[in-house]
Amino acid sequence: MQQTVEGAVAKQNYVFTSESVSEGHPDKVADRISDAIVDLYLSHDPFARVAVETLTTTNQVVLAGEVRGPESITP
Repeated sequence: MQQTVEGAVAKQNYVFTSESVSEGHPDKVADRISDAIVDLYLSHDPFARVAVETLTTTNQVVLAGEVRGPESITP
């Protein structure tokens, strides 16, 4: 008999998968760009709200999202 915490999903058989990427992979580059933007806003206003996604492909970077914080930020 399986015991579960109230509201939790009972354990079932499943396949665990994960992705691992090496240094220089576009996902790592995109994460570093997004992290830098979040850190920059929070360093100027600890209550800033930042939701940013970085999309990368060959010779192109796209930033998407929204921020609520200081109107102007100088790195």
